[in-house]
Amino acid sequence: MKRRTCSIFKNSSAHLTIAVVAALVFAPAFVSANVPMPSDVTAAPNQASLEIISPANGDTVTSPVTVKFGLAGMGVAPAGIEAKNTGHHHLIIDSPLPNVQFAIPKDTKHRHFGGGQTQVTLELEPGTHTLQLLLGDYRHIPHAPAVVSEKITITVK
Repeated sequence: MKRRTCSIFKNSSAHLTIAVVAALVFAPAFVSANVPMPSDVTAAPNQASLEIISPANGDTVTSPVTVKFGLAGMGVAPAGIEAKNTGHHHLIIDSPLPNVQFAIPKDTKHRHFGGGQTQVTLELEPGTHTLQLLLGDYRHIPHAPAVVSEKITITVK
């Protein structure tokens, strides 16, 4: 019995064409699913501010290092609790600020404090480190406008 195939699949350029067309048709649905719509972004008061209270920029410290968070113009609420003008802290360690249009990553460089914590004690290797805070809403998405601290640099002995 002779096997029959559809002529459109006889060459690899047809496969490539189909793949490209499928990507162009379906890609917008995947991208838009990850980006919050403007009406879906949690608003932050313009006067809200976030800071690292300690250590101070330029400090030389020993490990473990206690980092204290400061927030003004908003309140702290645990992740999953939707309340106006609240959020929870995320500490960015030795990494650039993530894209504020997406949920904040969760890894060793992006620490989440979804319990409403306002400080943390970290074990850091000797050397120079950068620290920065970013406030996330109940879904770990930055507010609009983003509430972010200045990036500080510390040296661990």
